[in-house]
Amino acid sequence: MPELIATGEDTRIYECAILTTYPLPQKDEAALVKEVEGYFEEVGAKLVSKDAWGRRGLAYPIKGIKEANITIYYYEMDPLKLKEVDQSLKIAKGVLRHLFVKPPKHYQVVKYSDAYEQWLKERESVDQKRTREKQAALEEKVAAKARRKVQMKSTEKKAEPKAVEKMSGEEVTKSIDKLITDDLDSL
Repeated sequence: MPELIATGEDTRIYECAILTTYPLPQKDEAALVKEVEGYFEEVGAKLVSKDAWGRRGLAYPIKGIKEANITIYYYEMDPLKLKEVDQSLKIAKGVLRHLFVKPPKHYQVVKYSDAYEQWLKERESVDQKRTREKQAALEEKVAAKARRKVQMKSTEKKAEPKAVEKMSGEEVTKSIDKLITDDLDSL
């Protein structure tokens, strides 16, 4: 990104944020932008950078308007001419608000549009990562449920009682007698 350095001794670089009314017909909007840039050209200002942010919602309504087009300009100009441009912007029809700021030394211009594009790419990758994590968590849940089912089936098989052989009355009596005698012998 370009660093803002004034080329002349008697000039400075200024950042100017301009809010213009929204919705304007495209033809009127182009005329308003040309008019605003003409104010700077009249005083001999040199355009360093321009960053159109586009339509944005306002924190509070200005003259009943809730949205505005925002444009950020960086101009190199004589500080004595700043008041003249300021007065012109105050009376310009279609300009809701404007603000001049003198950026600090070694200030780097970062265009909002470029930063926004980068943010979209990062957000996309973050969204993809979240989707992959959700998918992996879901797969793990399905696998754990399948393991539990298999484990339950294997314990059910172990717990099944052995098949009981049918015995006659005499055999039952002999088995009971044998158990009783075994218990007595052990005493």
